[in-house]
Amino acid sequence: MPTFERDGATIYYEESGNSSGYPLLLLAPGGLNSAIPFWHRMPLNPIAAFKDEYRIIAMDQRNAGNSSGPLRPDDPWGMLAADQLAVLDAVGVQQAHTIGCCIGCSFILKLCEVAPERVTSGILMQPIGVDRGDPNYFGSRMWEPWGQTLIDKGANLTMETVDAYGHGLFDSGGVFSVSYDFVKTVKTPLLLMDGDDLAHPKVTSDEIAELLPGIERVVRWKDEDVVASATEAMRAFLRSHTPAGVR
Repeated sequence: MPTFERDGATIYYEESGNSSGYPLLLLAPGGLNSAIPFWHRMPLNPIAAFKDEYRIIAMDQRNAGNSSGPLRPDDPWGMLAADQLAVLDAVGVQQAHTIGCCIGCSFILKLCEVAPERVTSGILMQPIGVDRGDPNYFGSRMWEPWGQTLIDKGANLTMETVDAYGHGLFDSGGVFSVSYDFVKTVKTPLLLMDGDDLAHPKVTSDEIAELLPGIERVVRWKDEDVVASATEAMRAFLRSHTPAGVR
């Protein structure tokens, strides 16, 4: 398995697709269990869709899938962003397109904050956020079972650390990883693909679009009758932002 060690963690990643293509970093759905296999459950799977054109780099986030490591409750989003940048370093990539789904959208926005020079573009597939109908969805009922499962499997964690980590991730609201004031300043080209359920509320997509009025947007993309056209919209977006001289 391709892994590397950093900051006491073991991070798992996979490379696939066109080895000579422009790099494309995938940040998977799955919430706290964000890992590569979740892409294969999606109605639109970028690993399959873009394998002929792009050098695909996918990863399991810390303490998801085949990755593991200590937690930093004081800066959880920064810790995860550092893992993601370390994956790019491990494969010798300085800049990459990014596609994130679910929590992966929040990962992309954090990367835009801490290392914008490394993010060529970002596609946000159903960003997470706070649904006014259930404002506590991203609360302890999400992270406590996740943490207990890790502990039961032998992770060197305590529930106190897990609880602090969960609060550090999700107490801020909005898109969680960055403030809405920051979102308004993002210059990285972004394509928004709307969410429409409790974990990925429509209101969050609307708020992002309002903050970034020039953002490209695909409102409907998961239904079978529009998957092909949504895939082509993603492909056109990526191509339009690939540096000149590179396909």
